Amino acid sequence: MFYRPEDGHGLPHNPFNAIVTPRPIGWISTRDNDGRDNLAPYSFFNAVAYVPPQVMFASTGTKDDRAGTKDSVAVIRETGVFCVNVVSAALQDAMNTTSKALPAGTDEFAHAGLTKAECNSIDAPRVAAAPAALECKLTQIITLQGEANFLVLGEVTGVHMDDACLKDGRFDVTSFQPLARLGYRDYSVVKDLFELNRPDD
Repeated sequence: MFYRPEDGHGLPHNPFNAIVTPRPIGWISTRDNDGRDNLAPYSFFNAVAYVPPQVMFASTGTKDDRAGTKDSVAVIRETGVFCVNVVSAALQDAMNTTSKALPAGTDEFAHAGLTKAECNSIDAPRVAAAPAALECKLTQIITLQGEANFLVLGEVTGVHMDDACLKDGRFDVTSFQPLARLGYRDYSVVKDLFELNRPDD
């Protein structure tokens, strides 16, 4: 099968998300200038550089009460900071709950019954139960092609890791089984690992 996106795929559901998988989930937490906290998951998320460490997430779509974007992007534009919380298998239901489109200013932590912790290097909350969290300073917001598509880039200014996930000097993802986004409404968890040595190792 071959199709040009502008012509349509002719399938019952768009296969694009199912092709680009698995994708880590960036569970983005923010605090606006009025002190209101927000939490939302984004499946267009990844790390993009080592030194300095940098991450990205992309927001697509709009909310009626956010003038052409969603809460996370609107607040990050305002404050210049955000936190990325890692989603474990145990937090999948809470993460899904925070994906609901709620009125601007609604606290998704409270809506999902999640305990907050404060970030150290930025003024934002984080998910206390997350196995890891990355505190970030905004570097760029890039407008992408299409309606209401924005790429948010940030430099990591602080890193939290659950001590229970550190084993023999490594951050052991099998200890919490990170959730990954697939296509459609499908998800997966990381349970098994294998190593490959590079030719130059």
